[in-house]
Amino acid sequence: MAPPGDQDEVLRWIERVATFCVEEWALPPITGRILGLLMICDPPERSAGMIAETIHASRASLTSNMRFLAAIGLVRKVRVPGDRTTYYRIEDDAWHKVIQRKLDSLGAFGDIADEGAKLAGGRGPRTERIRAAQRSLTWLRDIAARHPPKP
Repeated sequence: MAPPGDQDEVLRWIERVATFCVEEWALPPITGRILGLLMICDPPERSAGMIAETIHASRASLTSNMRFLAAIGLVRKVRVPGDRTTYYRIEDDAWHKVIQRKLDSLGAFGDIADEGAKLAGGRGPRTERIRAAQRSLTWLRDIAARHPPKP
C-alpha cells in the first residue's frame, strides 16, 4: 500500500476521507474508510480480510458495506485466475458516478418544487421558499453541466 514509514500517514488520510464522507454525505465511517483505502492502495485490489484488517473493522460490518458500495456501482468484485479469494476495487469512474447521481437528484427536485408551489397557491411566502430552493439547486446543476469533469 505505502512504504512502511508512510503507513501512519496513509491511515490518517483514509480517516480524513471517512470524515468527509460522514460529514458531507452522511455515510457510516466504515464506508468512507473503505473508499479511502481502495483509492490509495497499491495494488488497487484488496480482499475483504485485507480491508477489514487495515481499517480495523469487523468482517460482518465490512460485508454489508461492501454490498452497499457494489450495489451503487462504486466498488466492484474482482477475481484473480487461480485464486478463490474475492477482491474488491474502486471503480475508475466512481466519483463521476457519485457526482452524476447528485446532479440527477438536483434536476428531479424541479418537479417536486413545481408540485409544492401549486400546493402552496402559486404565490406568497410559502411558494417563494420553494422557488428559492428550486433556483439554488437548478443553479448548481447548471454550473456542473457547463463545467463537466475532465477525464
